[in-house]
Amino acid sequence: MSHNHHGFSVSVERVADDKVLLTMHARGKLQHEDYATMVPMLETAIAGMKSPKIDVMMDVREMDGWEMHAAWDDFKLGLKHGHQFNKVAMVGSKSWQETAAKIGSWFIGGEARFFEDKTAALAWLVEEG
Repeated sequence: MSHNHHGFSVSVERVADDKVLLTMHARGKLQHEDYATMVPMLETAIAGMKSPKIDVMMDVREMDGWEMHAAWDDFKLGLKHGHQFNKVAMVGSKSWQETAAKIGSWFIGGEARFFEDKTAALAWLVEEG
């Protein structure tokens, strides 16, 4: 018998007057409660910004997917804030994660890239341009 352990950590840091860095690490399946925690943190961080830009570092190496309610939450987040996402770096190790990054890029105003190396992902996030 295998046990899937769920874990989710999130931080939101204001890195410039109009930019925040959202950092997430997911283990197991993302759940509705994860979005119920993360979305208000993100919305508080960008409140009052004239033209917010959101960069994302998402470590999904231990992630197994989304529960249905969480997938819907993710879709709603994209509809509401997708135009504000600047760069999304997804760090993973599975082919479905790379495909998810490509599909996710269709729903954001910026760019999403898949990385197997977290250091390379961070370097890309801090690049200007």
